Amino acid sequence: MGRTVSGQSNAKIILIGDHSVVYGQPAIALTLPSVTTNVSMTTTAQGQHLNSRYFDGPISQLGQNLAGVAKLIDTLLTRFDGHAVPFDMTITSALPAERGMGSSAAVAVAITRAMYAFFDRPLTRDVLLANAEIAEKITHGNPSGIDAATVSSDVPIWFVPHQETTQIPFALQGYLVIADSGIKGQTGKAVATVARRKTTMPDETNDQIHTLGQLSVAARSALAKPDLNQLGTIISDAQTQLHGLGVSSPELDRLIHVATANGALGAKLTGGGMGGCLIALCPDRKTTQRVQDSLVTAGATATWIEAFNLEEEHS
Repeated sequence: MGRTVSGQSNAKIILIGDHSVVYGQPAIALTLPSVTTNVSMTTTAQGQHLNSRYFDGPISQLGQNLAGVAKLIDTLLTRFDGHAVPFDMTITSALPAERGMGSSAAVAVAITRAMYAFFDRPLTRDVLLANAEIAEKITHGNPSGIDAATVSSDVPIWFVPHQETTQIPFALQGYLVIADSGIKGQTGKAVATVARRKTTMPDETNDQIHTLGQLSVAARSALAKPDLNQLGTIISDAQTQLHGLGVSSPELDRLIHVATANGALGAKLTGGGMGGCLIALCPDRKTTQRVQDSLVTAGATATWIEAFNLEEEHS
């Protein structure tokens, strides 16, 4: 058995600031340590082989659907003079694609960490993010950087476009249920919808975007205090604004109603919307389980639970 190393990253969700971040307002993204991507590399006798959900074969034959991954691996192999070094690389990910959970960024971060470990090179956070951007630029064209910053972080990211990407204080005590509506998110269509509204209804739309920005500021304060009830109200208020912008969907609206009716302190879509995932903030394990079960019964195709900063309960 050859030497094996690995690199890991987490899923991410936008806690607040969806869509308004496109117009310069702040957003907060959360890492989800319970939903991971792992990349392992093992020395072999010959060849360079990749095993993943979407491709199994020689790395040199990676197709266009994995062009970002191919570019990142090739760039790092060139940097490390490693094109002749044989290895097997395996990508294992619990992240669903096209659900706003940072799947492509998580793969890029995990590959970078694994390859730096495999070739025994030191890796700083700045270098990690710069390498992840190599793949993200090909996958997404002009990435904001928030996905890579979040999937590689242990704490929330405060993001202001072209100004600030900062890890922020975090003292939240509670649970988050993430649920997949079963409908692929339509980020491009949703962004275009908001842009069109800004042209046809500029005053109303600008007010909604500004309100979402103010809610992000309030959420940062609630995370640091922490104030779970206030954060739940903020999350639901954000959903009201997002629904008004036209980026929700009947499926999301129905599941969000189910979550709050079963005890969630607040619930909203996360990411581009018009499908994709929702998040529901819950105060305790019992409520969390009830919300998760109700969402599955109501048609959610997958759910995840994230517990934040909780001490072991002895009851």
